[in-house]
Amino acid sequence: GADFVATGHYARAESGKLIMGDDENKDQTYFLWTLTKEQLAHVLFPVGNIEKPEVRKLAKKFKLATAEKKDSQGLCFIGKIDVKEFLSHYIETKRGDVLDEKGNVIGHHDGAFFYTIGERHGFTVTKKTPHDEPYYVFQKDIEKNTISVSMKNTEGELPNGKTTLYLGKVNWIGGSVPEAGKKYMARSRYRETLQEITINNENFVTFSKPQFTISPGQSLVIYNGRECLGGGIISA
Repeated sequence: GADFVATGHYARAESGKLIMGDDENKDQTYFLWTLTKEQLAHVLFPVGNIEKPEVRKLAKKFKLATAEKKDSQGLCFIGKIDVKEFLSHYIETKRGDVLDEKGNVIGHHDGAFFYTIGERHGFTVTKKTPHDEPYYVFQKDIEKNTISVSMKNTEGELPNGKTTLYLGKVNWIGGSVPEAGKKYMARSRYRETLQEITINNENFVTFSKPQFTISPGQSLVIYNGRECLGGGIISA
């Protein structure tokens, strides 16, 4: 029976539109792309136009227990636990091979399902030299339980760059597909630098530059200036 729901996300709702929070370092519209304009009409974002230091000052003023609590860097709702450790309670670990770009076995890991594209931690590379640069996951095969890793090239890129993506479970907050052929911005990870895209149709988008950390299952969230238009789940 409530008229409104208030949430601590760093975001703003204006006339049925979802707008980035004023604190660009904390903007959380990336997590809210599934909302509709009808839902936004009943949402309040009290800290959306305040920067984090000011929020802490207010929390201290009102003697809130969280006033000086450190920022959460993981799954805030499960406490101090590593994501892989949390998942291991529900998914059995399964040792698999780490492959190089040519398919040679160079190490091992605990299960391909634990890793995301672009990740550089949590697996072991046994065939390397002290002078090797860090290895990053650029591909994984769940059925074969393998992950493929590579060092970045001189331009800081990984293999298998993608320019065109198919999106599933698409949601446009305003209710209609944004204008095709127009340039927009998007990100596939929270706080990732916005990348220029073109919307081809409701399900296909094309990046202006190849992307090297795209991972199926993640959200691609699309922006027009500071307005979050919506997004979809990366399928391919």
